[in-house]
Amino acid sequence: MNERVPWERLPAVLRDAVEARTGPVSAARNVPEGLNCSLALTAHSRDSGPLFLKGVRTTDAAAVASLRCEQRINPAVRGVGPAIRHSFEAGGWFCLAFAHVEGRHADLSPDTGDQTAVALVLGRMQGLRAPRFPVPQLADRLAPWLLPGEADALRGTALLHTDTNPHNILVRDRDGAACVVDWAMPARGPSWIDPASTAVRLMECGHSPAAARAWLSGFSSWLHAAPRAVESFVNATCRQWSATVGMRAAQPSNDRFRQLLDFPHRPDEAVSSGAC
Repeated sequence: MNERVPWERLPAVLRDAVEARTGPVSAARNVPEGLNCSLALTAHSRDSGPLFLKGVRTTDAAAVASLRCEQRINPAVRGVGPAIRHSFEAGGWFCLAFAHVEGRHADLSPDTGDQTAVALVLGRMQGLRAPRFPVPQLADRLAPWLLPGEADALRGTALLHTDTNPHNILVRDRDGAACVVDWAMPARGPSWIDPASTAVRLMECGHSPAAARAWLSGFSSWLHAAPRAVESFVNATCRQWSATVGMRAAQPSNDRFRQLLDFPHRPDEAVSSGAC
């Protein structure tokens, strides 16, 4: 995780660039969650209200590319993620200022009720389509861990977030609705991928495999997922995680992913498609 740089330690030229767009900042609070951005804070001003400011040093090419990807994808995810109000470079930083979401990270543990709000926002995401600029296929991202013939099963046209962990899902205070943030790693693929990955998160947070699969069955894309596509996704993900952290450390996560393989087979599964 990158060290968070507080407001008062930012270059004066960057603070001036922010205030030129927001008005004088009366308070700023660092946001501790997240891994890749050295600047992540909520800035309050009387003129424009609160904004979430996210930035990286321009010398970090990979971080800049990630943030620019998030900038380009933002119009395509309006309605499920906060809008970008400003983007700018100043003082050796590239920054995005988002509409602030007053709320908290989703709690995916049993009996909180947040899984209902999460299901609703993921349901809205089912209809998202990739914008005109190139967005990689998830199958291409997973290529090093796919066996011959598995990639075709994972190709699709839906726009995927690919990292729906609880820190990337905010539940608003005012109405309990959820939104999905940090669209830095989008991909194209079958629309059931994000709900299925989130069901694994539910297991990680204490839900039984049966309960997580019952939640997942609320998505028609999952009910129409081709078994071969699900198997390809689960197996590639397990291979990737095992290669990353080692087989022993990967086993708990891999065991949860393999629970996705135990889903009802439909009578018409022979005509189903992994690219919904």
